Amino acid sequence: MLRSPRIHQSATIPAMETVDTVIHARWVVPVEPHDTILENHGVAIRGGRIVEVAASAALDERYRAESTRRLDDHLLIPGLINAHTHASMSLLRGMADDLPLMTWLTEHIWPAEQRWVSEHFVRDGSTLAMAEMLLGGVTCFNDMYFFPEITAQTAHQIGMRAVLGMIVIDVPSAYGDGPEDYLEKGLAFHDAYKDDPLVRAIFAPHAPYTVSSRWLERIHTYSEELELPVHIHVHETAGEVQNSLRETGKRPLQHLDELGLISPMLLAVHATQMEEREMERLAGAGAHVIHCPESNLKLNSGFCPAARLMEHGINVALGTDGAAGNNDLDLIGEMRTAALLGKAVANNPAALPATTVLRMATLDGARALGLDDVAGSLEPGKFADLTAVSLAELDVQPVYNPVSQLVYAATRRHVTDVWVAGRPLVQERRLTTVDAVEAVAKADEWRRRITGEDAGRHTMKATEGGEA
Repeated sequence: MLRSPRIHQSATIPAMETVDTVIHARWVVPVEPHDTILENHGVAIRGGRIVEVAASAALDERYRAESTRRLDDHLLIPGLINAHTHASMSLLRGMADDLPLMTWLTEHIWPAEQRWVSEHFVRDGSTLAMAEMLLGGVTCFNDMYFFPEITAQTAHQIGMRAVLGMIVIDVPSAYGDGPEDYLEKGLAFHDAYKDDPLVRAIFAPHAPYTVSSRWLERIHTYSEELELPVHIHVHETAGEVQNSLRETGKRPLQHLDELGLISPMLLAVHATQMEEREMERLAGAGAHVIHCPESNLKLNSGFCPAARLMEHGINVALGTDGAAGNNDLDLIGEMRTAALLGKAVANNPAALPATTVLRMATLDGARALGLDDVAGSLEPGKFADLTAVSLAELDVQPVYNPVSQLVYAATRRHVTDVWVAGRPLVQERRLTTVDAVEAVAKADEWRRRITGEDAGRHTMKATEGGEA
């Protein structure tokens, strides 16, 4: 009788690798490859980066983890990327609603900013915004606002990834005396954070109608030299385009093109007023568009033709805009709005399917911000920026397709856990690095100060004291 040779199992079983964390989920959507849903898979993490995405059983065999999470009813996705915000404006949420954009800006928002914006305002406002975004599954945001140094400090304290704009605008503010001062401070900010793992700086001229040509030219030069994106509002409303035509004889994008700014470095925010030749120009240049559907709807700014832009080959990312005009920083809600609005604008129910808007809110945002080598998808070597969404609740049951449920049925209230570089920033719906009670208290302090309620109280107390 022939006998099989004896095999020493100890010699054939490889030693288990040690990792920091393994997260298992019912569904894992890596985003890249596109339209991929992995069932009963997980992610192994070491040193803040993804080591492997594989079947849960295989991960259990290969890795010894210091920490293991098993999310049996969850969808695990890349952390969402909010590609356009004004984070600190959360403190102005609801201050001036139901108004056209320019009335809202010139009669309410800009005067309030001139009066109240300071380092303290930015610290408290950005803390409130980051807490809100994290609870909604956002792990990275692209911001355009004053005092980016303060926002950067706050992002570090909280542990959130941030791309922060070197703001430029023609008018002075509490932050700077004018464009030259803004640029000097911005470049110093860039130098301070150029090797930072969490924070990056990009140029953020406000808009073609608020930044003079000489400064846009200077920004173009710096952008080319430093290889940094330029984040700018453009073609946000029909009125903006009409004013530009009346004053210069050119549409804003033509003006930017003549200044050399239409390039792979351009992040064109809003883009609701687009002609075919402009889409072709952006596509040929490799420029990006940031779509903010809810802000555009609320301010009656127009409709970004997102599906048509994509047909041209333009990368389209997703942003909320600021909470002063949206009025939230809910990117899951923004995905749903983008999908529904996209179908109506394209007159096609197949336009902007769920998998596409999820990519817009993750990998396409990373591409626009120059982060796609480190974020935006669940791939080995990238940072472990992850969001877990529970699909166990009755309002998202039954689950036939978890990505469709995420976009069309789930809300940010279904987000349970969030990690940035493998660090848990939300655990079972609780913030780990932000005191939510304190953030709310500071927001209400600012409301009382801005509305004059505190002054009224002091006056009343003084009167009462006199009568006594």
